[in-house]
Parts: sequence; C-alpha cells; structure tokens
Amino acid sequence: MRLFLSKIVQRIRYLYYRSRGYDVHITAELERQLNLDRYFPKGVHIGRHTILASGVTVLSHKVIPLKSEYRYAGEKVHTYIGDFCLIGIRAIIMAGVRIGNEVVVGAGAVVTKDIPSNTMVAGNPAKVIRSNIQMEGLRL
Repeated sequence: MRLFLSKIVQRIRYLYYRSRGYDVHITAELERQLNLDRYFPKGVHIGRHTILASGVTVLSHKVIPLKSEYRYAGEKVHTYIGDFCLIGIRAIIMAGVRIGNEVVVGAGAVVTKDIPSNTMVAGNPAKVIRSNIQMEGLRL
C-alpha cells in the first residue's frame, strides 16, 4: 500500500513540475522542498531514473551586474542532470552545469563545474572524490 501511494505522489510531483515548464523525465524521483529555478524553468533538464533528495536547488540563470545601468540582468542558461544520478540533500547545482550519467552528488555539495559520468563529488565547491564508479554495485 505504501509503495502504491508513493508512486501516486511521485506522479503528482512529476505532473506539477512538467506543468510549470521543467524538463523532467517521468521516471525521475523528486523529493519534497525542491528549489528549481522559476526564472527559466525550460532550462532545467532532469534525466531518467534520477533522484533529487529534499531541499536540492537547481539554477538555470546567472545574475549579471550591469554597473552602467545600476541594475542586474539574468542570463538564461540550460542546466542538465543526466540519467541514473543521485543528488544529495540540500545540494546546489549552479546554472549552466552539465552533470553526466550515473553521478552521485554528496549532501550539501555546491556543483559549480561540469561533472563527468560515473563520478562521485562532494564539498563546497564540489570536488571529485571517486571516479569510474558503477552505480549497480555502489554502496553509499
């Protein structure tokens, strides 16, 4: 019964984010309290079977100060999270970053650069702590 209810909740979250314009694959698992960029929702791309834990922030625009005009402008960019990824609790994915397939991002990590596939990263800023990982046999 619990598994059935969790699938319904995941489907509702999927439909909610798709209706807002985010590019989320139907098999992605989205936890509560996600902070997905509302300025440019079409720029957030989440792949197949990817898990975003609670409180994850994904940005899709960069703020640019315009000193001559005394204001800020936003540059719209695309942020990609690949297939079979695990993004830890309260991790932050900065705008314009590409995360490959089968990547583990540690809890609280701040991803500022592209991450290649089959990699584990953690820290602020996120650094590679293990390469060539295989998600099938990985124990976290």
